[in-house]
Amino acid sequence: MNFTLLVTVIVTGITLVAAAYIIAKLIGPRSYAKVKGEPYESGIPTRGSSWIPIHVGYYLFAILFLMFDVETVFLYPWAVVVKQFGAAALLSIGFFLLVLVFGLAYAWRKGALEWK
Repeated sequence: MNFTLLVTVIVTGITLVAAAYIIAKLIGPRSYAKVKGEPYESGIPTRGSSWIPIHVGYYLFAILFLMFDVETVFLYPWAVVVKQFGAAALLSIGFFLLVLVFGLAYAWRKGALEWK
């Protein structure tokens, strides 16, 4: 029974994604202009090379933000079921938050949060 439901959900998901892709390809506008190949299609001609070095601090800061942002999303399901599980839920979320705090302390100590 559960396997049938799982297969149905997966097949439905694949079918909907494939249908959306095919419909977009069929009715979507097409442009084969030279500007289409530019890195930024703003209408302004680019000057110089598009391959410029970006400071790694931007990437590190963005990854840290996403990591802590996604981790806080996991707190919502826990808050919904905390009454059902009692002390075990409290202990597990305490451990989860402890790992997050250690991760933040590590990033802070390594200087990942300093904007240079």
